[in-house]
Amino acid sequence: MSKTATCPLCGAPSQPAHKPFCSRGCRDRDLLKWLGEGYAIPGSPADPEALDRQESRD
Repeated sequence: MSKTATCPLCGAPSQPAHKPFCSRGCRDRDLLKWLGEGYAIPGSPADPEALDRQESRD
């Protein structure tokens, strides 16, 4: 028995043209979340001073 893939955003059946999403709308909504920093990996806050020191070495 095969399991139908579903859209990770809305749960509708995924369409081959937009896989793994169901439509262009869900695909674009996911891209906007990435661009707008809607997805993040948990971690400790960055130290701005350490970042400045690292940039000056490059």
